[in-house]
Amino acid sequence: MDARCPAAHPDDPTLCVGPVVVTVLDRNNGGADGCEHHAARLLASLEGGRVYALPDAPAGAALRVFTAADTLRPFCWLDGPRTEPSQLSRAENRTRHDR
Repeated sequence: MDARCPAAHPDDPTLCVGPVVVTVLDRNNGGADGCEHHAARLLASLEGGRVYALPDAPAGAALRVFTAADTLRPFCWLDGPRTEPSQLSRAENRTRHDR
């Protein structure tokens, strides 16, 4: 497999989509730079994560990552049934609570 950005999880089989444009930080300020694709997947897998555009990022990069992460399930490359709130996307959890 080609080299991937630091935000790509080792078990995630997908390739980068575009250049490294954002930094994703966890709640303890540990972070990784990534392409929008892997940054969104990483952010979706973190509790209390944040995303920041790098200085040379295209306009809206961090917002696109944040918006995409909202609809992705944590560790979305894993198979199996997902029924617990911690296994669902933030958007799915909001929908469940709005009913």
